[in-house]
Amino acid sequence: MEQHHSSSPHTLCQEPDFASIDGLAIAVGALLPALEQFCKFDQPERTAIERALWSARLEEPLPQAGSGSQAVLARLRDVVIPNGLRAGDPGFSGWVATQPTTIPAVAHLAAAISGPLCVAVQAYNLLENLAMRWLRDLVGLPANYQGIFTSGGSVANLIGLGAARQYAFERHGIDPAQYGISALPHPRMYASTQVHHVMYRAAAVLGLGRRAVVTIPTDDALRLDIAKLKERLETDCAEGCTPIAIVASAGTINTGTIDPLPELIQLCQEKDIWLHVDGAYGLLGILDSDISHLYGDLSRCDSLVVDPHKWLATSMGCGAIYVRDGKLLERAFTLEPAVYIEESLPIYTDDAPITSQFDDLGYVFHNFGVEHSLPSRGVEVWAVLKEIGVEGVKARVCRHNWYARYLADLVGDAPNLELVAPVTLSTCCFRYVPDALRGRKDAEAMELLNRLNRTILGRIHERGQAIPSATLIDGAFVIRACFINPRTTLTSVEAHAREVELCGAEVWATMEK
Repeated sequence: MEQHHSSSPHTLCQEPDFASIDGLAIAVGALLPALEQFCKFDQPERTAIERALWSARLEEPLPQAGSGSQAVLARLRDVVIPNGLRAGDPGFSGWVATQPTTIPAVAHLAAAISGPLCVAVQAYNLLENLAMRWLRDLVGLPANYQGIFTSGGSVANLIGLGAARQYAFERHGIDPAQYGISALPHPRMYASTQVHHVMYRAAAVLGLGRRAVVTIPTDDALRLDIAKLKERLETDCAEGCTPIAIVASAGTINTGTIDPLPELIQLCQEKDIWLHVDGAYGLLGILDSDISHLYGDLSRCDSLVVDPHKWLATSMGCGAIYVRDGKLLERAFTLEPAVYIEESLPIYTDDAPITSQFDDLGYVFHNFGVEHSLPSRGVEVWAVLKEIGVEGVKARVCRHNWYARYLADLVGDAPNLELVAPVTLSTCCFRYVPDALRGRKDAEAMELLNRLNRTILGRIHERGQAIPSATLIDGAFVIRACFINPRTTLTSVEAHAREVELCGAEVWATMEK
């Protein structure tokens, strides 16, 4: 529809907004066939090859006059959706991320329309609180743990370490949230060399500095080495350093390793040091009885992170942080009162019912994190848990962990494949090793193997039967498959070993020449 600006302010004020504000069912219905087709993953991926074609249909100057809703819907249907990210492809195992399943995706849409803010007296505010309780119960935390949904593990870890900073400083009579952190000497956070790199950014944002993160070597199983941690703690304390937190990984991003949580819990209680558990990926692994003993008693941890947008397959942008001392968390992140929020609420007598949903804030979450205008994230977690229950989540976690062990067995049976790291959760790291390089540890062989496997990975992606990623383990470039995708099948898992063998033989044949 052509848009005209009136020259009369009075007339302009009576004109409707340019954006569509009705016809929701028709608009969504227009996109559903394209979305259904995308989710079939029955055609080879051509988005990269055809990048010039579809990007040319999207790249344009800022429109001065809008094209109207139908033009936008057509472009979404014909160009954007078919060229979206295939993170839900059954063969995708590249990142600890996936496409949402149907019900949380629909819940996400519902929240965007009818629950745009997670505040006031409304169903989404209640579900935010209920989902926090359900997720807490799912991993076995006591009722005293205060939680908040975040935009992901990065922010969740920031909040958990912010609470750790508050605790460490308060032990010395300082409130860092009020007076800053300059009064405490040489703050230190301890983690293994396998810790997620967002911890360094968290230390920087919290004013501790990236160099405050002290990395501790790992043992043969790629877990944080407790003995070396104790040695470093003794040295640092003798030099006047201030321990802020020990960060334990419950599922490292590289290999799915779980740090020795029972021993770390004991050490932190003895030393009165905050224990922060980054379980963004693997905290739900506690539901797998084969490995649940590796987690110890989580109720003795001070803060824990879990990302529903990983194993629960909600839409992206849904993390969660739990802190044992909710009052401390509030002291660290409380939002100063504002007239337009708290002071604008009416004063009711105790027995008077409220008459408007805007006359009460409902469950308040903005004092526990860094976001203020909170979207309704909990509805997706509620939707997943309501749909499949504890049994469904447990079955998914156990199935994916078994997939990784099964792939490790396939690797062990293949003459030219080599397992490079032990399998704990749903991640399997391996590489192609031709007969001519088997057993060699020299620099030339290492460089050749790394180049070989890097080339293999590119060829695998090009073929599209399996879509793993890669990592470095002790300098070795390895293929890394992480199974959290609900659409992954046993056939997809087998394709990972088969594709590496096939592409490995082809690439090595060209390199030998």
